[in-house]
Amino acid sequence: MKKFFILIIVLFSSNVLAHMEHYNKYNKIEMDIFRNGELIGYNYYFFTRKGDETTVTNQIKFSVKVFGATIFQVEGYGEEKYLKDQLISYNSKTLQNDKEKFVNLVFDKDENKFNIKGSSYSGEASINNTIGNWWSHKILQTESQISPVSGSIKEQVVTFMGNEKIKQYGKTFEVDHFKLNSKDMLIPKDKRLDFDIWLDKKSSMIIRVSYSRMGDWEYRLKSLK
Repeated sequence: MKKFFILIIVLFSSNVLAHMEHYNKYNKIEMDIFRNGELIGYNYYFFTRKGDETTVTNQIKFSVKVFGATIFQVEGYGEEKYLKDQLISYNSKTLQNDKEKFVNLVFDKDENKFNIKGSSYSGEASINNTIGNWWSHKILQTESQISPVSGSIKEQVVTFMGNEKIKQYGKTFEVDHFKLNSKDMLIPKDKRLDFDIWLDKKSSMIIRVSYSRMGDWEYRLKSLK
């Protein structure tokens, strides 16, 4: 309970409450993907704007090789559209090895809800959900997220772990360290949320995400443009 109380203070007493407005100065966010310390791919986000509408496109590609043979690879594309701070649509297509996954989400303004058609879930969802991508610190402010790959809804608990300093690409960052876990830790491990997330206190950008699943993975913020 103490850590949860600290989390509320951290999130609601800083500038992280700003959402799309906070990203107005960025056109591209680049993240490198590492597995067991080896660079294996990338995750890029591109921002385009027209009036009050912002479109965030997501490109991800990585490949895991063992003894020269590819054992796991992912290539995907996604597009989030916002009207001011309101998510109005999200579409993605992902090829995971030879399996196709997808999400088609639209905001129903009259019913004030999301309608989802996805490879893992089709149905309604609360507008309190956020898309589970790493470009937005809003992932740390919600009680549930929508999988950007399959559309499934995952309840989560975010815990503030403390203040730290970490080095990355020759720079030192003062960060807030969070744990993001599934609310129900009894679900199968391969479906469970279990991430460490480091938020840069100065820019309120997520600069590193790590997790363990068939190896130790890290997403590292490389550049902001």
